[in-house]
Amino acid sequence: MPDSSPLPPVRLTSDTELARDALSTPLLSRAARLARWAGPDTRVDAGGELVDEQLPAAVDALALTGEDALAQAAEAWRVAVDTGLVEVVDEDEGTVAAGEELALLAGGAPHDILTVWLGALDTVLADATVPDLDGLIDDEALESGTLDLSGLDWDPEAEADFLDGVLGNLYLLTVSEDGPGDAPVPLPALAASMIVPSDMGEPTNDVLEQVSDAMMRLDDQFRLLEPVGLVAYQPVDEALMSDADEEPAAPLDDTDVSRYGMVRLTPLGRYGIRARLLDAGLAAPAVGDLADKGADVLLDGTAAYPQSAARAETEQWLAGREPLDGARELLAAARGDDLGAPLRRLHCQQALSLVGAGAEPALREVLDDPELGGLARVWLAEGGYGDVPAPSEDLIFWLTIDTIAAQLAAEGNSEELRALVQGLAAQHAGFFDAAWRVEHPATADVLEAMGRLHPDKRIAKEARKAAFKARSQQAG
Repeated sequence: MPDSSPLPPVRLTSDTELARDALSTPLLSRAARLARWAGPDTRVDAGGELVDEQLPAAVDALALTGEDALAQAAEAWRVAVDTGLVEVVDEDEGTVAAGEELALLAGGAPHDILTVWLGALDTVLADATVPDLDGLIDDEALESGTLDLSGLDWDPEAEADFLDGVLGNLYLLTVSEDGPGDAPVPLPALAASMIVPSDMGEPTNDVLEQVSDAMMRLDDQFRLLEPVGLVAYQPVDEALMSDADEEPAAPLDDTDVSRYGMVRLTPLGRYGIRARLLDAGLAAPAVGDLADKGADVLLDGTAAYPQSAARAETEQWLAGREPLDGARELLAAARGDDLGAPLRRLHCQQALSLVGAGAEPALREVLDDPELGGLARVWLAEGGYGDVPAPSEDLIFWLTIDTIAAQLAAEGNSEELRALVQGLAAQHAGFFDAAWRVEHPATADVLEAMGRLHPDKRIAKEARKAAFKARSQQAG
């Protein structure tokens, strides 16, 4: 899974739509059908699995065909038992009955259905980390019950961690602003994200072989995960797997890459991986999480969001409020002289750009506010509203310092900020003589940053001198 730093927020469809998707997944629908099919004559072994004699009838009940039919029926039954759709009522007799969870699939709330589906997902993920034991174990030991897995090259915990890491990376690619979004991800790229060190230039042959081996494991695993609705998967081309001389699949051109497998998270998959991330104690926000929170939480919470996600979150927040009330709440939350205040005001200004004319009275109310008057004038002027009082020179400089402080907090030493700094110094010959006098908590920090960012050594020195004066003034 990704590290503990906050992930970009995921956009989820409604619980109603997700529940409908869950009910239509092949695996959960089969498990429900088997739960309804099971009766007094259905028998299971000590582990709750259908006895071998019952499997053909289960296959018929599911109308399955093909060489995998028995395995598919066995898996559907295992999910039915693990999720409570079926309950073992007498272990000695091996009898079963419909479980309490079965009724939830027909009449439960969307959240209840999704909880059952998450249980099914847990079962499939656990199954996906178990290797194919055919050819790896002694048939005699299996039949005698003396099977010892300790000699196998299989670490269950490591396998589970690897699959969790792959799914975490796929989730991160899906929710990132510059990621593929709903487009599929090539399997070689996903495998390489787990194998190839980030600081490695050209992968070695050994690394490429590890990537190829990981791809084959993932190919098997994604084939198992598709029926539960977690992913949409285009498998590796069988012709490639049958060619023993095929080169390891790492650098590939766009025309060939799809033959090596393509995978994407479904809307249900995004929901499922996010739920697992939250269970693991990781920060995995979703767009809409802040819609019922105060404006202060909104402005602070969206500070780390990508631009489009911040806009979507703000739109949901505003949708639940009258424009004037929302504008007043945003402006009140933007006040302050703490370190985070400039960035809050920047996000407030961006949020107010989404509010229509109904917000105008709130902006006029703060024209004389020393912290909000500048952004109020900007909003009114950009909206084409008349009778906007001209700002004083002190307000212009205060707003400039506040804006740069916000940009520093949001982007650090970005190229855009560097260009802004150069433009200010070029347009205002006496900028630094006036700027150090601005009574803003961030004045000295902003001037120091301008000294770092400006490429002209003379101007950079002026900025550093001004920063020193500002600190002396604050200390005095």
